[in-house]
Amino acid sequence: MALNIVEKIVKSHLVEGNNINTGTEIGLRIDQTLTQDSTGTMAYLQLEAMEISRVKTKRSVAYIDHNTLQTGFENADDHKYIETVAAKHGVYFSKPGNGICHQVNLERFAVPGETLLGSDSHTPTAGGMGMLAMGAGGLDVAVAMAGGPYYLTMPKVVKVELTGRLKPWISAKDVILHLLKELGVKGGVGKIFEYAGEGVKNLSVPERATITNMGAELGATTSIFPSDEETLRFLKAQGREGEWVSLQADENASYHEVININLSELEPLVAQPHSPDAVVPLTNIKNLKVDQVAIGSCTNSSYTDLMRVAAILKGKKVHPEVSLVISPGSKQVLQMMADNGALGDLISAGARILECTCGPCIGMGQAPANNAVSIRTFNRNFEGRSGTKTAKVYLASPETAAAAAITGYLTDPRTLGEMVNIDYPERFTIDDSMIIKPPEDPSTVEVVRGPNIKPVPKAKPLGKNINGKVLLIVGDNITTDHIMPSNAKLLPFRSNIPKLAEYCFAPVDEDFPRRAMENKGGFIIGGDNYGQGSSREHAALAPLYLGIKGVIAKSFARIHKANLINFGILPLTFERPEDMEDISINDVLYAQDVQSLVMNGKGILVNETKGFNISVILDITPRQKEILLAGGLLNFTTRSN
Repeated sequence: MALNIVEKIVKSHLVEGNNINTGTEIGLRIDQTLTQDSTGTMAYLQLEAMEISRVKTKRSVAYIDHNTLQTGFENADDHKYIETVAAKHGVYFSKPGNGICHQVNLERFAVPGETLLGSDSHTPTAGGMGMLAMGAGGLDVAVAMAGGPYYLTMPKVVKVELTGRLKPWISAKDVILHLLKELGVKGGVGKIFEYAGEGVKNLSVPERATITNMGAELGATTSIFPSDEETLRFLKAQGREGEWVSLQADENASYHEVININLSELEPLVAQPHSPDAVVPLTNIKNLKVDQVAIGSCTNSSYTDLMRVAAILKGKKVHPEVSLVISPGSKQVLQMMADNGALGDLISAGARILECTCGPCIGMGQAPANNAVSIRTFNRNFEGRSGTKTAKVYLASPETAAAAAITGYLTDPRTLGEMVNIDYPERFTIDDSMIIKPPEDPSTVEVVRGPNIKPVPKAKPLGKNINGKVLLIVGDNITTDHIMPSNAKLLPFRSNIPKLAEYCFAPVDEDFPRRAMENKGGFIIGGDNYGQGSSREHAALAPLYLGIKGVIAKSFARIHKANLINFGILPLTFERPEDMEDISINDVLYAQDVQSLVMNGKGILVNETKGFNISVILDITPRQKEILLAGGLLNFTTRSN
């Protein structure tokens, strides 16, 4: 039987489930995990709750790259907790300043053909190396670290056939923006994108990683490239050629869908505010004055990306009315640019050099001015994510961003003249001194907990009936940034759910937390694609703490739906979407024998206030039904043990 790349990896890692047919639930053995400090504290608290002495993966790595703005003790305390709990449980620890998890992981740990589960939605970045890399909630990652399988419904596999070669000034960012333009933020739901064709050979591993990184914005489960000679070239440059394996689809492999992209036909693209799929050709936008340019993030902070930016800026100056900030993706990138003089070129041009962290991408500093136009090489431009609600954030390639920094306007980089080609060196500078290997004997390690770290909230096993008021009604494409904002003010409280819950849904309705507490919980009503964006399970934990019993939506984003189930919250969908129009705030909803609703996968909620029935569907697997009945994955896992 001819297999595609996804099927080959799935088949070699299948531990539960009889087949790899689309739509069936499968359990996969996870080789590697990654966490970061925005989600990691909670993941390790959950791992401790499972009473597992040492992780059972091939390698697990804890990164510090999100909560690095230390204006109080909270972040530093969390870093110390993660450092010590990682040492106690056999997890590698990447210190603050070593780099963004996805960039460092690509450089130092990604292995073709292996599986990676990360508590960050952009974990699919490693698909550029030929890994089956998926984002998930922290609890799912904790279970994987404890040796449990990762369960998912086998997605459809879409072949993206690449032909041709990118023209000068066109970049990998334009490839994924093109897909977002064509498919939208829901175009990848229930799918894995597997890249193939002659055009693949013309893309470097960092370029491939940019494309797989933003597959998350399509709603895809993950994206993956073959492992070929180009992969080997990158691994050799990282001193890791021994970890290379060739990984190609069989000649007659089948796919559910084929998308064709001629790289030679692409042009510079930008995503307009406030969605990654609001993509138009750059040439469609005229005379857009720019206030800020931000270059970096896990999407575009590689050595080759920043060297090209440095080449564009060399001998020039940033426009007087523009603030240019640059975040290198890793210490390796920063060190090499310091050694070869490119860092000096950036500084001379007027760039502000930030830490090797996520930084502005998650609103951790560098918030734009009111109504400012910010051109960013990041992956998301949701309203308010930058830290400024009125800011207008455009997503673009590093080349386009650098051109805007010089001219002060959104500028087609093709007008800058001849492009300087940048290739990565035969050997990267390798210094892993900021990656701390766990001790062989963990008995000497004392786990340090600061006062900001609070216990993990737990749901109770599902009772017979549920009832409550409708506390909030929201529209389509509500993001996890809407549900649980992630910014410099709130990130320090990622391990303090009671405090964090005070800001749940603050961008939508600041009164929601008070209303939820006064009513001892209730229901949330949502539109299509509810919970898109980040994998942060805090968007389920905070509603759990506030007593939310269920979310009734037209459809859910994959990771958030799984997180709701993991914490015992019912993710219900309308059988008749038009029923949403008849529901109002403070309507009382009631369901009798909710356990039967869970087991049958459908049932009735009675709107007692208005006197009509709402038919709902619960489209989940038999295992997820048991998780809901148990009151969440933590209860289910500890009970199973």
